[in-house]
Amino acid sequence: MSRKSIILPKGRRARAGSPWIFSNEIRMDEAAKAIAPGSIVNVRGEDGRAFGTGYFNPKSLIAVRLLADDCDVVVDAEFFAARMTRAMALRDAAYGAPFYRLFHAEGDGVPGLVIDRFGDTVTVQIGTAGMEKQLTAIAMALDAVVKPRTVILRADAPSRSLEGLDSYVKTLKGAGTRIAVEENGVRYVADLSEGQKTGWYYDQRDNRAFIAHFAKGKSVLDAYSYTGGFGLLAAKAGAKEVVCLDSSAPALAIAEESARANGVKIQAVKADVFEELARLKTAEETFDIVLADPPPFVKSKKDLEPGAKAYRKLARLAADVTAPGGILMVASCSHNIPPERFAAECAAGLERTGRRAALIRQAGAGVDHPVHPLLPESAYLKALVYALD
Repeated sequence: MSRKSIILPKGRRARAGSPWIFSNEIRMDEAAKAIAPGSIVNVRGEDGRAFGTGYFNPKSLIAVRLLADDCDVVVDAEFFAARMTRAMALRDAAYGAPFYRLFHAEGDGVPGLVIDRFGDTVTVQIGTAGMEKQLTAIAMALDAVVKPRTVILRADAPSRSLEGLDSYVKTLKGAGTRIAVEENGVRYVADLSEGQKTGWYYDQRDNRAFIAHFAKGKSVLDAYSYTGGFGLLAAKAGAKEVVCLDSSAPALAIAEESARANGVKIQAVKADVFEELARLKTAEETFDIVLADPPPFVKSKKDLEPGAKAYRKLARLAADVTAPGGILMVASCSHNIPPERFAAECAAGLERTGRRAALIRQAGAGVDHPVHPLLPESAYLKALVYALD
């Protein structure tokens, strides 16, 4: 096989097993710069040692993302089908129903590719030039392994601009983008073309189930509720009152539609979360369970300090409206804030309320969001649950 090679004069991360190789770790000579973005390459050391097969983008800070440990590995439909079969077996064993994240990028050995499965519908999220070039092979693998009726491509993540890619959404196969999602005994409505990310957040599945254990007979505030993931399950578990708070009217409308479909009641409130939490405190309104699962406050490393301050403020405001003896959960999906820093900021926010808090759960995402053991960045989700005095 004749394939161009990227040479690592340093490559310490690759030698340690990381699937990411940065542009300052490779020999970025004229030959390398001439390789088309997204091309499959071999990665070798200056001594000829093989580090693996990956795809290369000379325009990206992460210049190489490795797909295999050996050189000259063929990346085609069969390659993706083999990875897909292995990933699907793990999910089917864990969940018993075809509703899960099928591919979680580096955690499943397919960097730049995320696929969520909703029964016979899948959404494909492509974030890199390398995976963009493999779209046909990915679609063929899906047809062979999953056999979906509908395939929706969500190529609209903001990070695509870093790879020199356009943003778009289109249906590759089938029709219909509003579907039902089965999770923890609840049937949710999701809009896979207009919703955020791939249309649904499977990552909080286990944390929703944990919170539901405490919900019977309780009042619940689901802040940043989106389409009601936490709130609807709490209502189904017997909560006496559920308020879903979000700034998106379309998302709240879907939450209300899902509530009707499940025969439960919620109150949808459209408002800025920080402003509404402050108003509730002033009005001396409290809830037995308060959930705060915001969008990322730390989208990049430069946002760390203001984002950390925002998490501290959120923890304080959310604790202020948590009833005595209540439960508070604060979550972060920002991979740019380390778990220990997030925990410290939440603790600082709670301390400012004068409340005594006991941390009863520290969690991330579920089985369908595997983490690459040498890439801590892939463990993005952090959820802290406190019992307050």
